[in-house]
Amino acid sequence: MKVAVLAPGNSIHTVKWVNAMAQRGHEVHLATMHKALEALHENIVEHPLLFPSPIGYYMNVFSLRKLLDKFVPDLLHAHYASGYGTLARLCGYKPLLLSVWGSDVYDFPEESRLKEKILEKNLAGADRISSTSHCMKMQTEKYVETKSPIEVIPFGVDTEVFYPQPNRDAEQITIGMVKKMAPHYGPKYLLEAFWAINKKYPNSRLILIGGGPQERELKRLARDYGIAESCNFVGPVPHGEVPRWLNKFDIYCAPSTLESFGVSVVEASACGLPVIVSRVGGLPEVVQEGKTGLIIPPRDVHSLVQALETLISDQELRLKMGAAGRIYVQQRYDWKFCVDKMEQLYYRMIDE
Repeated sequence: MKVAVLAPGNSIHTVKWVNAMAQRGHEVHLATMHKALEALHENIVEHPLLFPSPIGYYMNVFSLRKLLDKFVPDLLHAHYASGYGTLARLCGYKPLLLSVWGSDVYDFPEESRLKEKILEKNLAGADRISSTSHCMKMQTEKYVETKSPIEVIPFGVDTEVFYPQPNRDAEQITIGMVKKMAPHYGPKYLLEAFWAINKKYPNSRLILIGGGPQERELKRLARDYGIAESCNFVGPVPHGEVPRWLNKFDIYCAPSTLESFGVSVVEASACGLPVIVSRVGGLPEVVQEGKTGLIIPPRDVHSLVQALETLISDQELRLKMGAAGRIYVQQRYDWKFCVDKMEQLYYRMIDE
């Protein structure tokens, strides 16, 4: 099978999808305005598009069409229904699979009526649409009447890479988060909750990984709260190092106010961690409440403190939830299973 992927190469999610297909022996071409930062499989051909985003979503139409006409893929798979989805629609190549990611169907159409119309056209122009979660599927259906049902294909985790490893400090309770430090991921709520926790449990520490626009503000707050010495702002790390960091945690937190799926939570569960998540978007889909983790209302620092205390005070419960979380991930979100589903969708579209 010959597949063309139109997506941001600087996203680890893009890299994982294209690498998985190349590893299965398919010919994969990645056309992108955002050069890949992680290593691509040796059999992948990366095609940098001439014009940068956002103008490139319109100006690269003819060069992309010429590129596709040259090697004639069996299918074009575009990621993001906003920018790259616009380029895919204007290019007009068929069959077209369009994968929605989150901000493209939640934030983009809310910015203006024009952007809402662009999204509607892009979705309507796709032969098939895929989503990583059921909640995002429902959000997407607000903007399109599909000819075929939207496929829900989670973004899974390699459980042979993400697995429990003895790397924790027995003298401390470590609470952590691996996510960009941005308001909709809720790091400020976690920092405020940790302030209360650290007073009661002086041996607790907080590790925040990801960097981002809110990091400077959070560091200042940590100093103001007097907890700076108990907080470790690691910044962004390569995806290959994430399992090592997760295995330093005792508890994983995702107090987001908006989250389309929750792959970081799946990765944490695969490492045997109990998780605390907000009841928003796709997060409740990746947690078995009371079994693999705890679910709290969004923007509720008090509930987050209570959930943290529940897990901190009961080591047996932490271990039990972590073990159940790994089993849950192996059953529903193992990477091989998710790649199987995407590959099968490719074959169905080509056959049709």
